[in-house]
Amino acid sequence: MKLFKHLTLAIALMAFGSNNVSAQDVKVPHAYMFGFVASFNDSTVYFTNIQKVDSVWVTKKKQMLSGRNQYAYQLRDFFTQKRNMPNRTCVVMANVDRKKLEKKYIKMKNKYLVKSKKPYDVRNVAESDFKFEAVEVVVE
Repeated sequence: MKLFKHLTLAIALMAFGSNNVSAQDVKVPHAYMFGFVASFNDSTVYFTNIQKVDSVWVTKKKQMLSGRNQYAYQLRDFFTQKRNMPNRTCVVMANVDRKKLEKKYIKMKNKYLVKSKKPYDVRNVAESDFKFEAVEVVVE
């Protein structure tokens, strides 16, 4: 019975706390991002170049890109429609500081080029083929 009371109290506190905390989004003039595309069916991975995207939304506290899934959908749709490669896993990495993002880019690319035991075919997606477009995030 005592355990039940503690669990109920913990759930109530979590529910109450989550309603009071809201991530506020702010619009920044630009951010930098790159995309990574892989599939579980083959060993080919794709990287886009680091691109500057104007007028993006980031969370105020952690400076994380808002609407990351929309940017990943842009990349996935490009591979599905233009390259005829459906069912790809697409990840977008972004930062307002280009140097920090370059470090992530190099680290991630080295995992597939240098440090992997399995040989990967690493390919680049030219910026002339694919370019991220700013997404308007609905702020509540």
